[in-house]
Amino acid sequence: MRIGILGLGRIGAFHAETLHTLETVDSLVVADPYADAAKAAAERFGAEIADSPEALLAAGVDGVVVAAATDAHPALIVAAVEAGVPVFCEKPVARTMTEGVEVLKAVAGRDVPVQIGFNRRFDAGFVAAREAVRAGELGKLHTVRSTTLDPAPPPAAYIAASGGLFRDCSVHDFDVIRWVTGREVSEVYAVGGNRGADFIREAGDADTTGAVLTLDDGTIAVVSNSRHNARGYDVRMEIHGFADSIAVGLEDKLPLRSVEPGTAFPAGVPHDFFMDRFAAAYRTELTAFTEVVAGARPSPCTVEDALEAGWIAEACTLSLREHRPVTVAEVKRG
Repeated sequence: MRIGILGLGRIGAFHAETLHTLETVDSLVVADPYADAAKAAAERFGAEIADSPEALLAAGVDGVVVAAATDAHPALIVAAVEAGVPVFCEKPVARTMTEGVEVLKAVAGRDVPVQIGFNRRFDAGFVAAREAVRAGELGKLHTVRSTTLDPAPPPAAYIAASGGLFRDCSVHDFDVIRWVTGREVSEVYAVGGNRGADFIREAGDADTTGAVLTLDDGTIAVVSNSRHNARGYDVRMEIHGFADSIAVGLEDKLPLRSVEPGTAFPAGVPHDFFMDRFAAAYRTELTAFTEVVAGARPSPCTVEDALEAGWIAEACTLSLREHRPVTVAEVKRG
């Protein structure tokens, strides 16, 4: 098949490399406002260059991957759907929930699939955890713990445009909690602090946050996030039930140092980058998209799925600002 890529920054170039290696992908068409980025991708992967998103969508592509800046996501998703081209778009759907809801309205009822990029749904550990929960191996759940800790903050310009830690980072935890447990979040209580980079505080954001989520069946989920984790990139989940307990990310590249005498675990070099930790998941995710393009499966992460995680992020943002519990229903009402 012939796949288009809109946006060739860090993640777009990474996706181009992955797609180039998939047996089902015969050719790539690329477009980026920066001509040098498109030229580099064309030279490296033998891709055709389109001079605009419109030209790319008219170039006979079977599917399109949107890896452009967040501000461009709504228009590009809608344009692809209106052109009848299945679309994969990195999260978020839009910068604001209002814009995201408009995208949902625009694509609703159309027979063109949209897949939003939440890569943890394709990580082997999270897949196994979901299967164990759905098979009843843990019994009734009572506690979930989900963690995402970055080794260092991104640049100040990124922070200023990120929408905040809950919307930018924690949203991955929120999505995978919904996906693994099969439950919805009803209420949140969030806290946050700044003990690191001044530019994060100056942007009105927190560099470290915690959130307690109450799921609709009473299960408690605790989410921990930080921009500062010097030992590496730490993504984990624990799921505790009345019959068993399991963990995702408990492997030798876990960026923790045990101080228990005689304990050699974890023994590997810690993960230090999200593309390292989730390289296999990204490949599986894009392979799934080619199956969506081929009509072999429905979208594994819809616009509606992405917005549900976004509403949880909105609730946490409001909770942190107002120092109170917030229901997801409240933020949906506006």
